[in-house]
Amino acid sequence: MNRRALLDWSAVLAVAVVLSVGLELLSVPSATLFAGLVAGLGRALLVARPLVQPKQGMTAAQAVVGVSIGALVSLSTLETIAADWLPVVAVTIGTLLLSVLAGRLMALQPGVSRVTGAFAMIAGGASGITVMARELGADARMVAVLQYLRVLLIVVTMPVVAAVAFGASGSGPVPSDAGPGVWAGLLFTVVSAAVGYPLARLVRLPVAALLGPMLVAATLDLTGLSRDAAVPALLEAVAFGVIGLQVGLSFTRDSLRVVGRALPLALLLVVALVVASAGLGLLLAATADVSPLTAYLATTPGGLYAVLATATGGGADATVVLAVQVLRLFVMLLTAPLLSRWLRRAG
Repeated sequence: MNRRALLDWSAVLAVAVVLSVGLELLSVPSATLFAGLVAGLGRALLVARPLVQPKQGMTAAQAVVGVSIGALVSLSTLETIAADWLPVVAVTIGTLLLSVLAGRLMALQPGVSRVTGAFAMIAGGASGITVMARELGADARMVAVLQYLRVLLIVVTMPVVAAVAFGASGSGPVPSDAGPGVWAGLLFTVVSAAVGYPLARLVRLPVAALLGPMLVAATLDLTGLSRDAAVPALLEAVAFGVIGLQVGLSFTRDSLRVVGRALPLALLLVVALVVASAGLGLLLAATADVSPLTAYLATTPGGLYAVLATATGGGADATVVLAVQVLRLFVMLLTAPLLSRWLRRAG
């Protein structure tokens, strides 16, 4: 790397770090991803000379995010789902169908393909979907902006709705088990990535860098071999930052205009999706042995950690909320390649 490129990267990374600290203080979800996106976007629009990330860095970031998602699975999650499996599966499929419908409507916007519209509107797994978007033929820039538009809307409105409509008393921190420690978490991450990525490539699994480590991490969790290890927080933050930078650096003035023109329709569809998901929550409350607040939080389309914080502090069953949210997350990510292939053939 020559001196000019080194200075270029140093400036972009410095801006990203400062932004991430500020966004963390404001409790913005996926703060480092947002910071990387904004820093990369600013660099792409201000300087004509392209700045390209090494491919290996993006692959490593995808693997870390995959392990982080896989680590959410546990036997207690599956046991919770098994108690009311039929209504839980029904609302999960319902959410997927709502996402596809919203995506088709989003594709009516000029400049938005069917695959991009669908990925932008998939309800849940914003970070994973953003990682997958480019490889599966969607516009990662549009997907990232619209996915996190939904997350921000949920984070802002969900605590208010929970308090006003369901009488939640407030939110507290998500309870967390420190697990076996940072070094065990790092080993868990490395093993899951080192085994999952080549294995996924061997069997030709789409988005191998994300889905392979995710499935290996989930398997280690379910068999108890992980000992409840998790991706170290700093490593996870860096991975999100790398993904945000990659998306931000790929922006151009023309692509930014396309995203800007799509925002009014996108906001309307996001609001409709959030309301429809709340309707699925009412269905879950009527058919499963859960309270209306628990059902509402379980079917909220995104903002997992904010949802868990509200569930913990508001009197909902956080175990049920986590189980339903994680099931939907896995369904969305594992069906995304199939959805992409179907939409491209249909188009």
